[in-house]
Amino acid sequence: MNRPFALPACCTPLRTDWPLPQALPGSVWASTEFTPAQLTADDFARTAVAMPASIQRSVTKRQAEYLAGRLCARAALLQLDGTLATPGIGEDRAPQWPAHICGSITHSNGRAAALVALKRDWSSVGIDLENVLTDERAQRLAKEILTPAELHRMASTPAQSVGHVVTLTFSVKESLFKALYPLVQKRFYFEHAEVLNWTPAGHVRMRLLTDLSPEWPNGRELDAQFCVFEGQLLSVVAIRANAV
Repeated sequence: MNRPFALPACCTPLRTDWPLPQALPGSVWASTEFTPAQLTADDFARTAVAMPASIQRSVTKRQAEYLAGRLCARAALLQLDGTLATPGIGEDRAPQWPAHICGSITHSNGRAAALVALKRDWSSVGIDLENVLTDERAQRLAKEILTPAELHRMASTPAQSVGHVVTLTFSVKESLFKALYPLVQKRFYFEHAEVLNWTPAGHVRMRLLTDLSPEWPNGRELDAQFCVFEGQLLSVVAIRANAV
């Protein structure tokens, strides 16, 4: 196996311990914490990560999160099957993975993570990491994120749990988009999917509310999972290879 590149000072040592309740056989997860203020001008060059033009024009925070996410992805790919590659960024701003691999990258509040898997096992994966909204902010944002049915169910949610519920709904819909967009090549939004139920143990059941493709029609249901990962909410949608 190729020797991995050293991490820059702005990133903590990578973690590969799986944080979610249900394992995904044949996948590899990697995460790191990053500090934008410690990013140096030559960190991209020293770690051999190409900096796209859009990232060159970005603020330091965006550059640091892009670098941290790509370093997680590269390490996960190397551990998965020895592939030495760093996903670039496509015209649709999605990561570009090796043809035999699916993957997803996320970053939030100084943490970045990547999940990769072989396409023979998983058709697609999507991950999302979010700060948990305050209950007050969640109440303000709920109508932008939740469907009418979700809003109806939220009405019976204890006030001190509204932030968790709205953040969970937002996050799993983000993960759903990341998992399905590579398969359907069609954009969809918060109102096009619905959380049917979820459990404190981390299981989520979702349903599409629009036709995305013949394989992914309006009404199709699928599962997601989540956990609170060191104070942030992490969600994953993973689609098995035989599910498409």
